[in-house]
Amino acid sequence: MLIETELTPNPSTIKFLPGRAVMDTGTRDFASPEEAEASPLAEALFALGDVTGVFFGHSFISVTAASGVEWANLKPDVLGILLDHFSANMPLFKPATAGFSVPSGEADYPLDDPADADIVDQIKDLIETRVRPAVANDGGDIIYRGFQKGVVFLQMQGACAGCPSSSATLKNGIEQLLKHYVPEVTEVRAA
Repeated sequence: MLIETELTPNPSTIKFLPGRAVMDTGTRDFASPEEAEASPLAEALFALGDVTGVFFGHSFISVTAASGVEWANLKPDVLGILLDHFSANMPLFKPATAGFSVPSGEADYPLDDPADADIVDQIKDLIETRVRPAVANDGGDIIYRGFQKGVVFLQMQGACAGCPSSSATLKNGIEQLLKHYVPEVTEVRAA
């Protein structure tokens, strides 16, 4: 089995491509060892000690290294864990754990006004068809969190969370796209 790697715009994160589906549907973001307890694979990656984030996409795994960690030293260990996991056809999740992303803390974000339902549908459609595929190419995902008074709230995950260029992506890329197609959008903010 060959596992390919790709650099991402986030220098702390590498995208690993095992050449097969990782997640059949949805995504899953692990930002701590406690969250990783749902997945034997994520748990093993965090156990290396130098990993601060693991993200499962459809056909890739993004792994984020702690600040100051050299990927030259960490990459062989990550590849070994991934190779062992996929070669043995081990389950991605422990029984009775959710395999897909479920945005948490929804009360922290504005609730959509029912009067804006058409606008919200347009925003969600653009995110799903134009933004998410591009963000996935960079080893991450983007989650719609709300729309209120012209402001769209989005959450970056995987390689995109904490990436030095994520602010530019939100402002220069996503915000411009949404403003162009949905005139009611005045701003995009990270949630």
